[in-house]
Amino acid sequence: MKKIIQSLLYLSIAIVFFAACQKDEARDTYKSGTTPVLSASVKDSIGLNFLTESDPAITFNWTNPNYQFASGVSSQNVSYTLEMDTAGANFNGPNKKSISISQDLNVAYTQKAFNILVADLKVATGSVAKIEVRIKASIGGTSATTLVSNTLSFKFLPYAPPPKVTLPENSNLFIVGSATGGGWSNPVPVPSQKFTKISNTVYEITVALVAGGEFLFLPNNGDWGKKYAVVDNSINGLGVGLDFAYYTSGGANMPGPAVSGNYKIRVDFQTGKYTITKL
Repeated sequence: MKKIIQSLLYLSIAIVFFAACQKDEARDTYKSGTTPVLSASVKDSIGLNFLTESDPAITFNWTNPNYQFASGVSSQNVSYTLEMDTAGANFNGPNKKSISISQDLNVAYTQKAFNILVADLKVATGSVAKIEVRIKASIGGTSATTLVSNTLSFKFLPYAPPPKVTLPENSNLFIVGSATGGGWSNPVPVPSQKFTKISNTVYEITVALVAGGEFLFLPNNGDWGKKYAVVDNSINGLGVGLDFAYYTSGGANMPGPAVSGNYKIRVDFQTGKYTITKL
C-alpha cells in the first residue's frame, strides 16, 4: 500500500510539473529580433564568363537576427530566403527569384551557378543587367517574425552557355526522309524542306509529313556527310521535346508522326531538343 501511495504521489507531482511547463510555454511570446545585415564578397559588379564558369562569382553573408522570446533567445531554427529581382522592380517583378536557405548565414555561387540562377529573371544575355538582392529571415515562415535586410545592387553581363548541339556551320538546316514529300532524295526540294532561322540557336519549319515515315536534319543540302539524328527512335517528337545530336556517322532516323498532316517542327540547338506540333 505504501508503494502505491508513493507512486500516486510521484505521478501527481509529474502531472503538476508538466502542466506548469505547458503554461510557461503558452506564455512564451515573440518579443523582437535584429534586422539581418546583408553583405557580399564583391561590390557593384559580378564577373561572369563561360570560359571561367567554375570560378567563384559571389558569396552572400548575413548576420544572425538573434530572435528574442519572453523566455530568452530563441533556440528554434531560423529560415532564410534570398530574394533577387531586376533593379527598380522593388521585389515585386513577375520573375522575382526566391531561394530558400536553411539556417546557414551565407551562400556561395560559381559563375556558372549564378548565371543559371539569374536566367530565371529573364535578363537578356550579352547585355548588362542590374539586379537587387536582399535576405529575409523568419521562424517557421511566420510573418510576425519576418525581418528584411538591407538591399544590395549589382550589375553583370549574363552569358548564353554554348549550345548543347553543334550549330549548322552555314546557318542552314534542311529536312530529308520518307516522312517528307521529297523522300530520301538528296538534295531536297527547297524552299519547301528548308528551315527558317528564328534565332542563332532556333530553327523552325512547317511541312507536310507522311504517317509512318522517318526523317533527318541536314546542315548542307545534298551532303550526307553531316546530319542531325537521334540515339533512340522509339518515340516521335510529337508534343514533346526530344534529344537529338550531331553525327558524321551513325545515329538513328527520327520517327515521323502516326498521322499524316501538316506539322511545325522546332529545332533548338541550345537545349538539344526538337519538337513536332500538329497544325
